Amino acid sequence: MKIQIIPMTKDHLPAVAALEKTCFPADPWSEALFQEALENPRVSVLLAQGEDGAVLGYAVLSVILDEGNLDNIAVARPARRRGVGDALLSVLTGFGREHLACLMLEVRASNAPAIALYEKHGFAAVGRRKNYYDAPREDAVLMTLTF
Repeated sequence: MKIQIIPMTKDHLPAVAALEKTCFPADPWSEALFQEALENPRVSVLLAQGEDGAVLGYAVLSVILDEGNLDNIAVARPARRRGVGDALLSVLTGFGREHLACLMLEVRASNAPAIALYEKHGFAAVGRRKNYYDAPREDAVLMTLTF
């Protein structure tokens, strides 16, 4: 699968919002939240795009001083386990190595495939956030990658 990582633009908002609803039906970001992210100079929204221009996934990174937080990452179901998440994380960790002291994220404790992907990229579990997710109630694993 050929994947291109590009900055998201407002033209991608409908497709990204639709993917968000599919991946996170209990508590999806709205199109307005993605629009706010695009307008915020401390936030970067990357898009994984297929050869045909289809949105395969996206990642949202917030930066404050020298710390980055991976706020949101999603991959379309048909594109999972095909290198899309890996490509997005490679770009983010490359940016982190050049510009940040660390990257942080929270992930559902039950999301073993995502945890394995983050560990592959050097993230380590450093704690838990009790009942972090609302629907269904679930803990989050706090992970960091220090440069």
